[in-house]
Amino acid sequence: MAAIFRYALRGFRGQILGWGIALFVLGCMFVPMYDVTLERRSQMEDLLKTMPPALSAFVGDLNQIFEPAGYLDVRYFTLMPVVLGIFAVLAGSGLLASDEEKGILDLVLAYPVSRTQLFLGRLAAMVVAALAILFLAWLGLVVPMAWSALAVSPPALFLAMLSLLAVLLVYAGLALFLSLVLPARRLAGMTAGLVVIASYFIKALAVLDPSLGPLASLFPLDYYQGAKAIHGLNLGWFAGLVGAAALLVTLAWWRFERKDIRVAGEGSWRLAFWRRK
Repeated sequence: MAAIFRYALRGFRGQILGWGIALFVLGCMFVPMYDVTLERRSQMEDLLKTMPPALSAFVGDLNQIFEPAGYLDVRYFTLMPVVLGIFAVLAGSGLLASDEEKGILDLVLAYPVSRTQLFLGRLAAMVVAALAILFLAWLGLVVPMAWSALAVSPPALFLAMLSLLAVLLVYAGLALFLSLVLPARRLAGMTAGLVVIASYFIKALAVLDPSLGPLASLFPLDYYQGAKAIHGLNLGWFAGLVGAAALLVTLAWWRFERKDIRVAGEGSWRLAFWRRK
């Protein structure tokens, strides 16, 4: 399994560097802007008074933008589940289905390696890739703080990254499971992507309309703390998200163990009506 892990991790090198460097640069841009925000606080306070309160539902609490955690939440962490959700959906949906559609997966399984070893090795590589990306993103925030008034301890900032990681694992696990249930990777990615977008908008709308609270609670983003985790990680929410991701991964493994591997190409729905036709 170690060889499978190393080979799969090499396949994630481009994504680690691409996403990681981009988020590192983004952090280096956002942190110094906190000093500008403090310098122009009076003007910004007047500007915030003219903004609709509904805007805070989508970008975070604007009234807390002058506090370190509130600033990071508004400018960075609120949108990160959507931004990095793209990586999670692509990585999860393509972990196995991509090679199956290319006609490679059946050749790999022809070697003396079990399906469980292949599944766990690639899954571990995906998790390590996500951790590497978040580590570079964390560095992009920590490094420029040495020259900024944005004072957040690195361990506290790491808690916010853990909250983000838990959400990404749910999205990746969902995409992985759907890729083994639906007939094509593109359908799995599209469906998981819709869940990512829907989770963001439903959570925001639930702030405006409390009656949507029960619906929002069905989506993982409702248990995402973002920069609020700097003041303390909600271990119950974190464990719940990790448990949901583990359940999805377990279902994906169960399906992979019983799945008929295609030689190449996309699958079909295999509806009885169409088979008779």
